[in-house]
Amino acid sequence: MKRTLRGTAAAAIVALPLLLTACGSDSDSADTNGSSQDTSSEQDSDMGEDSSDEAMPEENGADEDGADAASMPFGPGCAAVPEDGAGSFDGMAADPVATAASNNPALSTLVSAVQAADLVDTLNSAEDITVFAPTDDAFGAVPTETLDAAMADPSGLLTTVLTNHVVEGRLAPDQLAGEHETLGGGTITVTGSGEDFMVGEASVVCGNVQTANATVYIIDQVLLPA
Repeated sequence: MKRTLRGTAAAAIVALPLLLTACGSDSDSADTNGSSQDTSSEQDSDMGEDSSDEAMPEENGADEDGADAASMPFGPGCAAVPEDGAGSFDGMAADPVATAASNNPALSTLVSAVQAADLVDTLNSAEDITVFAPTDDAFGAVPTETLDAAMADPSGLLTTVLTNHVVEGRLAPDQLAGEHETLGGGTITVTGSGEDFMVGEASVVCGNVQTANATVYIIDQVLLPA
């Protein structure tokens, strides 16, 4: 009986280190798994933050694209503007308004009238103005006797007609609608929104054209004073 108890005790003593070793191994494994999960969780969090940060430039880019679109010329008449050279939109943006208009083939009559009225320097030296520029076809629709009378009186009637197309300040499209006092002392009324505007009875055929010192809206009728 004593031998049996001693044998059992000896077996227990031998097994005890093995049991302790197994328990230690399980604990280490659990710690290792927990650490791995924590690391994986931190990596996921970092990846989520990086994805959020990377999305921001795309949103900013969309805003910039929208701003660029809003600053572009608009209207069916813009198709007649040369794609490059001094008469292009980029070329006109580099010159003051009278010089820029002289490079646009659709505004030759207006330029001749401005020269006859001795207004080239006046327009080129103005700091910020908006010009409603009638096309050659618009001048062609004016009764001959009216146009001849204006050209015969360059410092009087012609100057009054031309300055009736100029407003102080650069008017962006979202500022265009409303009543505006002209440099000639008259008032013009603009109606519409977006890319569809009327200046009195005239339609804007190419709007928001930028020059070095002016914003230009090309129109299809001459704005004759009352």
